[in-house]
Amino acid sequence: MLKIGLIGTGHLGKIHLRLLKELAEWELVGFYDANAEVAAKISAEYGVKAFASLSDLLAAVDAVDIVTPTLSHFELAKAALIAGKHVFLEKPITHTIGEAETLVKLAEEKGLVGQVGHVERFNPAFLALQGKEMNPMFIEGHRLAMWNPRGTDVSVVLDLMIHDLDILLSVVKSPIKEVHANGVAVLAESPDIANVRIAFENGCVANLTASRISMKNMRKIRFFQKNTYISVDFLEKKTDIIRLAANGEESEEGKQQIFNFDTGNGMKQMVMEMPEIEAVNSIKMELAEFAASISDNAPVRVTFQAGCAALKAAYLIIEKMKNIPHVITS
Repeated sequence: MLKIGLIGTGHLGKIHLRLLKELAEWELVGFYDANAEVAAKISAEYGVKAFASLSDLLAAVDAVDIVTPTLSHFELAKAALIAGKHVFLEKPITHTIGEAETLVKLAEEKGLVGQVGHVERFNPAFLALQGKEMNPMFIEGHRLAMWNPRGTDVSVVLDLMIHDLDILLSVVKSPIKEVHANGVAVLAESPDIANVRIAFENGCVANLTASRISMKNMRKIRFFQKNTYISVDFLEKKTDIIRLAANGEESEEGKQQIFNFDTGNGMKQMVMEMPEIEAVNSIKMELAEFAASISDNAPVRVTFQAGCAALKAAYLIIEKMKNIPHVITS
């Protein structure tokens, strides 16, 4: 069984700790937290060994799960990779693009697995689209959250929007051509609300809005492509697919409905599909896949390269909000 160590036992770290204890794929050897007082308390509460130093933990494991503030990601992941350990790293991958690129190169040189915790890739509503043809030409996303001081040390782009940037880049297989963005700081020192328009080289356009000062929570993305409209609600775990019906297609009770539309040039039929959403624990699933990528050489769903790409897109937006033009040319 693979041995893993956890680094960081904050709010999210404790969730990871509990799930690692449950997963048959992992033997949780222990954890390291720089705060000795917190470490002693967590060790007693969860019955897991607290290591006195990072080096002691690294010597005892095959892989690490890093769930610490972003500013510490690079040094911790770098130390683990140099020690020959596989790394799961919470999003965003690092604080700077240069740091992310260094980790990508180091993992490749060492032949180690690096995975980034962009957990929305494992959201059951998004998983329901697996196997579906995705070629969107317009995308609209809203990620709205009620105020929570946690995470406000960075822009809402790095705090919230980066989830949707990762989703976007995983679906649109084309380089970014141009970015237009605006953001406003309301309560924090960095922007609390941001809107961005991203144009891709293949003609696809995406409008994303992220806010952490909303009166309600919302996490939705809508994809529009030829003959098809797809709505994904990450919060409610619900997916709807509305598409042009095939000739002679009949509805399947409980799975889809067919509607007639008068287009002015004749009648057309649209099918509304409601894919079955399988209940999964997204964090548990990503940690299980991390193990499979090591032991079974299974594909990594969110690679270090993907995490780096999402970070680059985020910084394009942040710089654009500073009125610095960014147009990418091939």
